[in-house]
Amino acid sequence: MINPAQMMKAAGLFRRFQQDHPKAIAFVQHELGTGIPEGSIIEMTVTKPGQSPVTANFRVLREDVEMVEELKNLQK
Repeated sequence: MINPAQMMKAAGLFRRFQQDHPKAIAFVQHELGTGIPEGSIIEMTVTKPGQSPVTANFRVLREDVEMVEELKNLQK
């Protein structure tokens, strides 16, 4: 079971992330809101200072779509 104090701390950290990175949050909310169907490919690139970019991707599975739906239901 999750400690309520830890949950409150995590919520505060997430609010701070939202304030610091509104474009990232808007992008994720839009894409999740419009639905990411099974078979979609999600790609991420990280570029660290002074290093070459590193990219990884994954194909969205049916189980991934179901998980996102369950997470959406937790917010209701």
